[in-house]
Amino acid sequence: MRPGESLGEAYHRATKYTRPGGAALRPVALTRPGREIKLPPPDPEGGPGLWQIIKSRRSIRDFDTSKPLSQTELSQLLWATQGLTSHPSDDRFRAVPSAGALHPLDTYLVLNRVAGLPQGVAQYDVRSAAIHLLAEGDFSQEIAAAALEQGMAAECGVVFIWVGVPGRSQPKYRDRAHRYLYMDAGHIGAQLHLAAVALGLGCCAVGAFLDDEVNALIGVDGESEAAAYLSVVGHVR
Repeated sequence: MRPGESLGEAYHRATKYTRPGGAALRPVALTRPGREIKLPPPDPEGGPGLWQIIKSRRSIRDFDTSKPLSQTELSQLLWATQGLTSHPSDDRFRAVPSAGALHPLDTYLVLNRVAGLPQGVAQYDVRSAAIHLLAEGDFSQEIAAAALEQGMAAECGVVFIWVGVPGRSQPKYRDRAHRYLYMDAGHIGAQLHLAAVALGLGCCAVGAFLDDEVNALIGVDGESEAAAYLSVVGHVR
């Protein structure tokens, strides 16, 4: 362990995947907070029943690259994973549970194919239910390479990247904070899967990725903020 490093921090560092020779991503010019893009409001009514959705859930890896996600679909997926379910001024009550209602995960997106939106890297703002475009451009090959050359990350409509911010939980939970963070990531990932099925979309979770390359792509330092989990979503081929 490094001097002053917690058990959780040491575990996270020791279990990273790295590419021999270091990160191989081209530099990404990120602008924070980025251009805000409002999305259509989510619709919590209707849709197929929960039990049928659970029965139908599968990991889908083949996507129709000719059919982009709609902004309405993206909005619904974001709401189902971290959207507010109470008053907008109180961001504790969301669609997913979180230890201590501290929500130590932020949602980043690699936008490959969303109708009416530019390709690029974006971050979801929970309170405004909008996304902030941090960098514009086609990063589909970069995210696929960072996901251990899994082509589905380039072929899908959107890659969801959940970034852990352990500092939100450590004051209360100390070394236990990292364990709870990954539990929270599991809640979010499961909810995305079910929401995708409800919308007739395909989804696949991604736990195998090169940490430093994903962190570099979205502009986080890999320590105070670090990618914890990925998922890909798109229209099924």
